[in-house]
Amino acid sequence: MKTLKIGLLAFALTATAGQVSAQGVEVKLAHVGEPDSLFADVAGEFAERANQKLEGEAKVTVYGSSQLGGDSELLKKLKLGTVDLALPSTVMSSVAPEFALFEMPYLIADRDHMARVRDEVVRPTLFPVAEQRGYHIIGVWENGFRQITNNVRPIEVPADLEGIKLRVPQGIWRVEMFKSYGANPSPMALSEVFVALQTGAMDGQENPLVQTYASRLQEVQDYLSLSDHIYTPAFVTAGMSWNRLPQNVRDVLEETATEMEDYALERGEALDEETLAKMRDAGLEVNEVDRQAFIDASQPVYDKFIDEVDGGQEMLDTVRDLQSAS
Repeated sequence: MKTLKIGLLAFALTATAGQVSAQGVEVKLAHVGEPDSLFADVAGEFAERANQKLEGEAKVTVYGSSQLGGDSELLKKLKLGTVDLALPSTVMSSVAPEFALFEMPYLIADRDHMARVRDEVVRPTLFPVAEQRGYHIIGVWENGFRQITNNVRPIEVPADLEGIKLRVPQGIWRVEMFKSYGANPSPMALSEVFVALQTGAMDGQENPLVQTYASRLQEVQDYLSLSDHIYTPAFVTAGMSWNRLPQNVRDVLEETATEMEDYALERGEALDEETLAKMRDAGLEVNEVDRQAFIDASQPVYDKFIDEVDGGQEMLDTVRDLQSAS
């Protein structure tokens, strides 16, 4: 009887293993974007393309809307291996100070410039920095150019931000920047922002247009000020589970993530135009900021970056040189 039970148990384990093998490996890709956001668009297209190539050997499943946590929590889950891929953006400056390069106001001129920075700075310089801290970046997508919304007044110059309670993403650099402009910034998970604006706990926030609209923040905001103050990439990032995936699966994921980079830039540009029209239709009062006034007020952030980040001046010089490259 004992032998029979052991045999049945071995058969059950073998059958289960065969079933798991037949079904393939689930690759969990998590992000904070809401449906119709750029994150959701690009992640969905990535999953579709990757799954076609994987042909059942593995399947990418996308978990958006902060279902598996906010950005800081997702970084922890990557380290634990309970999430396979995530799309951290601003929060990467908390992983390594070098990523604060993308906290420098008005550094990225346009998406063509960003494509050159991606290939000439991010890959050779920031990928290895992330690797040293246990994160494996397989692609650089887009979060986008950030704009300011609030319920107090139109923002035209930095002084207009005086006293405004402004939600910012996790990370010290955005806090420092908006403090220097006179605002009262507070880091907060994106999933909490709608209620904070609705209740008046926060007066405003800053995000790319698509992220703002997909999160329905236009429903609880009065003013949209087009500032383009920061361009934030999104880093397609793996963690502890990466080396446990079969080599062919890793190859497909990496190849497809890179393939999606130009798609992300193109969709970001198209969605910016579409979303601005929707924001106007939603009743927001829209204005352009005095760009030069913000650039002039941003020097303290650059000084801090140069003083505190090893190689900071060299990275800034390279990025600026790439702006005029053809």
